[in-house]
Amino acid sequence: MARVSFPEEKNISPELREKFERITKNGGRVLNLFKVMAHCPQIGRSFLQLGNAILLKGVMPPHLRELAILRVGLINKASYEWTQHVPIALRAGVRQAQIDALPQWVESPEFNDIEKAVLSYTDEETINIRLKDETFSAVRKFLSEEAVVELTTAIAYYGMVCRILEALQIELEKE
Repeated sequence: MARVSFPEEKNISPELREKFERITKNGGRVLNLFKVMAHCPQIGRSFLQLGNAILLKGVMPPHLRELAILRVGLINKASYEWTQHVPIALRAGVRQAQIDALPQWVESPEFNDIEKAVLSYTDEETINIRLKDETFSAVRKFLSEEAVVELTTAIAYYGMVCRILEALQIELEKE
């Protein structure tokens, strides 16, 4: 059970209530993570905007973004994050064999050079924060500066998401 409540609709700021209505109107569902963020309307709004920008408006190939997000969730032992992003990753072109191999990606033949460079970058940023020059250079061979900044931001954002989920013990939505 989550350590904080999910605010009742009447207690959600009008702006976030409108965003939540748009989510459901477009066939989505308001995730428990979003509900918790409604406790802080200004932060919640910006949180959703940044997440949407990363997921919907980036230049990085979606399958690379999703490999990074899944790896961040795995490293942080955030089952909510992992569970939410596996279907997104599959829709983005990540193969099930790759998802299964993520815990031991270094030894796996399932990943090509760019995917390995992104996963190495993800591991170093998530675990060490600082990147080795060779790790940065490996990603830079494949990605533009814009895409590198986007990748770095996505890893950092989803690291924050994992920390929120785990610290507040936010559980998966009931089906």
